[in-house]
Amino acid sequence: MAERPAAGRLATASIVGTTLEYYDFAVYNMLAALVFNRLFFPSFDPLSGTLLAFSTFAVGYLSRPVGGVIFGHLGDRYGRRFVLVATLLLMGITTALMGLLPTYTTAGIASPILLVVLRFIQGAALGGEWAGAVLLSVEHGDPQKRGRNASWAQMGPSLGTLLATGSIGLITLLLSPDEFLAWGWRLPFFASVVLVAFGLWIRVGVEETPLFKQIVQQRSKAQAPISEVVRGHWRSLLVGGGVRIGPDVLYSLSVAFSLSYMTTVLGLSRTLALTALSIGGAVNAFTIPLFGALSDRVGRRVVYGVGAVIGLIWMFAFFPLLATKQPVLIVLAIVVALTVHAMMYGPQAAFIAEQFPTRVRYAGASLAYTLAGIVGGGIAPMLSTALLQASGTTVAVSSYAAMALTITCIVLFVVRERAREPLD
Repeated sequence: MAERPAAGRLATASIVGTTLEYYDFAVYNMLAALVFNRLFFPSFDPLSGTLLAFSTFAVGYLSRPVGGVIFGHLGDRYGRRFVLVATLLLMGITTALMGLLPTYTTAGIASPILLVVLRFIQGAALGGEWAGAVLLSVEHGDPQKRGRNASWAQMGPSLGTLLATGSIGLITLLLSPDEFLAWGWRLPFFASVVLVAFGLWIRVGVEETPLFKQIVQQRSKAQAPISEVVRGHWRSLLVGGGVRIGPDVLYSLSVAFSLSYMTTVLGLSRTLALTALSIGGAVNAFTIPLFGALSDRVGRRVVYGVGAVIGLIWMFAFFPLLATKQPVLIVLAIVVALTVHAMMYGPQAAFIAEQFPTRVRYAGASLAYTLAGIVGGGIAPMLSTALLQASGTTVAVSSYAAMALTITCIVLFVVRERAREPLD
C-alpha cells in the first residue's frame, strides 16, 4: 500500500512532462497550419506559405537529435531526473518567448529567423525529454508491466495535442478571425507557462530510478554514452529508428498535415477540423495504455505489427473520407487513424528501451527516437504538402505513408521479441 502514492506520482510525472512539452510543440504545429503562413511568410500564396511554415516544423525535428545527443549524454552520466527537470524548464521558456515574437510586418525577415531559432531550441528540449520520461517509468516500475508503464509517457503527444486543439479551438470560438490573427494566436503560448510550472513541481518530487542508482553504486556508468551507443549498439539504433518511422509519419499526416489540408485545400472550418482532431486525440490517449498493456501479454511485435498493417491500408481511405466534407466521416477517418497509431505507439516506448543496457539506455533511446523523427514525422507535413502540390492528388501522400509503414513492418519481422527478457 505504501508504494501506491509513489506509483501514482511516478505515472503523473511521466505523463505530465510529455503532455506539457507536446502541448507546446502541438500549439506551434497547429498555428503553422492555420496562421503562420500569413504572419511570418506573408509574401507567398497560401499553399507555398504553408510549405514554408512546415519547413520550420521540420526544424523542430532536425534539432531533436541535437537534444538527444546532449541530454542523452547527461541522462546516462548524471541521472534521468536531472535531465527531465532541465528539458521541461527549457521548453517552457522557449514557448513563452514564441508568444512574444514580432510578426513579419513588424520585424521583417528577423521575424521568421527568430521563429526558426526558437523552434530549434524547442525541438532540442523535446529530443532530450522523451527518453527520460520513458525510463522514469520503465526503470522504476514492475518489469512484467513495462509496456503499460512506458505507455504513460506515450500518452503525452495525444494529451498535449488535445490540450492544444482545445485551447486553440476555444480561442477561435471566442475571438473573431481578425482578432485571432492580430493577437489571439499568442494566448496558447503564454498559457504553457502555468502548465510547465505544475510539471516542474511534480517532477522535482520523484526520486532517481533504482537501475541508475545501481550503476552509480557499481561505478559502471558509461564515460562516453553516445560513442558507446554508436560503436557497440548501432544495430539497436537501426531497430529502434525503423519501428518509429511508420507511426511517426502516420501521426503527422493525421494531425498536422490533415489540419492544413482540411482548412486550406478543402475549405472546411477551423472549428470542424479542430473538433475532429480533439475527438481523435482523446481516443488516442485512452487507447495507448491499453495497447501498451496488451503488449505485455502477447508481445510488442504482435500488437505493433497489426497496427502497422492496418495503418498501411487505412491511409488510402483516410483522405477520400476527408474529401467528403461530411463531419461524421471526417471524425471517423481521424479516430481510426489515431487508434491505429495507438496500436503502434503504445508498445513503442518499451520496445525501444528494451534494445539498450542501462548504462547507455538514455543515450540509445534518445538517438533512436530522435533520428527516426527526422525521416519520419519531421519531414512528413512538408513532403506531403510538396507531393500534393506537385501531383494534385492525395494518392501520392497515402503512398508515402504506406512506404514508411512498410519499413516498420520489415523491421518488426526480423527483430526478436524482448518483452519478457530482463532489461539487462
